[in-house]
Amino acid sequence: MAALNDVQISFPECQTEHKECQEPDFDYSQRAQWIRAAVLGANDGLVSVASLMMGVGGVNKDVKAMILTGFAGLVAGACSMATGEFVSVYSQLDIELAQMKREKRRGMGDNEVAVQETQKEKLPNPVQAALASALAFSLGALVPLLAAAFIHDHKVRMGVVVAAATLALVVLGGVGAVLGRTPVVKSCARVLIGGCMAMAITFGLTKLIGIGGLEM
Repeated sequence: MAALNDVQISFPECQTEHKECQEPDFDYSQRAQWIRAAVLGANDGLVSVASLMMGVGGVNKDVKAMILTGFAGLVAGACSMATGEFVSVYSQLDIELAQMKREKRRGMGDNEVAVQETQKEKLPNPVQAALASALAFSLGALVPLLAAAFIHDHKVRMGVVVAAATLALVVLGGVGAVLGRTPVVKSCARVLIGGCMAMAITFGLTKLIGIGGLEM
């Protein structure tokens, strides 16, 4: 009995000051692909539809024309994003499956077979990728559409579209930076400058064509 009483059971101690029990650092590069797809889709929808609406608004004060143009841009852009993402991801899937078949024909051990089965579960899904891209584009495109939908005064409507698009661009840049653990200011500035340039160029060129005598 004495021997049993002398048995000591040790438990691991957590020494936070030496960081011995902290969780391992998360590899944020694993998020890169889906963060890029989501931010790119939403940014695409926001910038392209806002630019279209600004361009049309530069030569036509009718709110219906502006809204219809934005809505057409939303539908066309979402379909284009979904189709492009589906084709791209399906091509990637075909390449990875073909590589797995080649490796299987060469003869694989049990461990390699298990690894390959795990890899199959992680293969990209073209349908999910297409739907995600279309959804992200649509969400971004809704920002300028909703901003302009209930404003009848032309100048106020144009200003609200620019303000809403600018704010949304900053938010998109910030969200992408926070999720990917990258510098927030740099990310926001990059997205904001690119989006504002696109809107300004579209507005300017369309206005120039309108001044040149094209009637709508």
